[in-house]
Formats: sequence, C-alpha cells, structure tokens
Amino acid sequence: MKKSEEQRYDSESGDSTDRLPCEKAGTGHIRLKKSITILLPAGLVPSELFSLVNELAHKYKLGVYLSTAQNIRLLDVQDEDEEDIKAVLIKAGAVLKSPGKFPIPRICVGSSYCKLGLVDTVDLTRKIMDKFNSRTSVKPKFKIAISACPASCSNPMMTDIGIKMTKGGFDVYAGGKGGPKPKVGRRIAKGAELAAVLVVMEKLVDFHALKTDKKQRMVKLLDEPDFPFAEI
Repeated sequence: MKKSEEQRYDSESGDSTDRLPCEKAGTGHIRLKKSITILLPAGLVPSELFSLVNELAHKYKLGVYLSTAQNIRLLDVQDEDEEDIKAVLIKAGAVLKSPGKFPIPRICVGSSYCKLGLVDTVDLTRKIMDKFNSRTSVKPKFKIAISACPASCSNPMMTDIGIKMTKGGFDVYAGGKGGPKPKVGRRIAKGAELAAVLVVMEKLVDFHALKTDKKQRMVKLLDEPDFPFAEI
C-alpha cells in the first residue's frame, strides 16, 4: 500500500504534529490520527509541565505516550483543538518537535543516579545542546545516544552518533541503527576527552548535512570515500 501524502509529509518533515495510522472502519483504507510531540532535554519532565500535560490530557481526552526518544507524545489530537493545545504548551515554555531541530540525545540516567555511571549524562546533554541547538536544518531520522558506562543502557552503538563513557574516556560510534535490519555502529574515536568528542560530532553533523537531501541514516554514509573517520 502506498503512503498517503500526509504520511510522507510526517516521516520527512519532523513536524510537531505527527500523524498516527489507523484503519477506517469497513473501508480498508488508512486515515491518520494526529499527535503532538514535546521535546524533553535529557528526558527530564519539569513538574509544571507534567501537571500541564495531565490537565490537557483530561481536557481534550488525549493519550500520553512516553516515546523511545525520551519525549512526550500527546495522542488523538483533534483538528479543531490542535492550535489551542500548541499555544498553551508554548506559552508554558515547552519545546515542540518541528522540522530541522537538532536531535536531543537519548541518555541513561548517568553517574548521579547509577553506581556504574562514569559521567553526568544530563550535564553532557546540556553541553552538546549548547553547542548544536542553534542549528535549524538538521535532516530527519538523525539520532544521538549517550551512555555513562560500557553497559550501554541507552544503546549508543545502535544510533547515528553514539557516545559511550569508559574508564579511559569517551568512545564515539557512527552509523548504528535499529529497525528490521539493525547495524552496530563503527567506532571512530576511543578514550577521547569531551573537547575532542564535540569536534568529532561537529564533523559528523556537517558531513551528514552535506550528503543528505531529505533524510538519511548515517550508516549509508560510512563507505563514502570522503567519510571523515576511519574505524578504530
């Protein structure tokens, strides 16, 4: 079955109003339900936002989904309510998913809450976002993950850019992915300091932007002749 125009738009744009497929009763055709995604740096939900989401969910009869990207997704948004819900969220300081935003890293809880953790992943996320958050033309399907130790609870080796802390420093992986044909990323830095990690990330982000038209996973770029890093 071909994707509808709305489905193609959602998968390529990263718009804040996502569309969830469901079957029209008795027709066999697919219509689309709407949802709104709230971005949560480091997966943290401020108590005020938590209360507001609960209030909106009750008022507009919304489902609340905690996504694998560590964001909140409000489900079953009606067309007539969409702009009102967005306006309330934005006024409260929420950041909504929209095209071109730099991806917030998926993280484990880090050294503040786990005895195995070797780095504060919340603080590291802030440093990464401080450097890259101003970018406004990042292509969809580009993902980042951070793990505070070799246990890799956030699956950094299965995402486009993965950062894993070890006792010797940061290891960086490129080109991992999940899905029906999962791939383990290629290690391109070992035992690096944070400053070096940020430089590696910048080169990867720039290379991805240069080589990508609409959307593309990093794994497809690993064998490009000018890919900036060799496997370590």
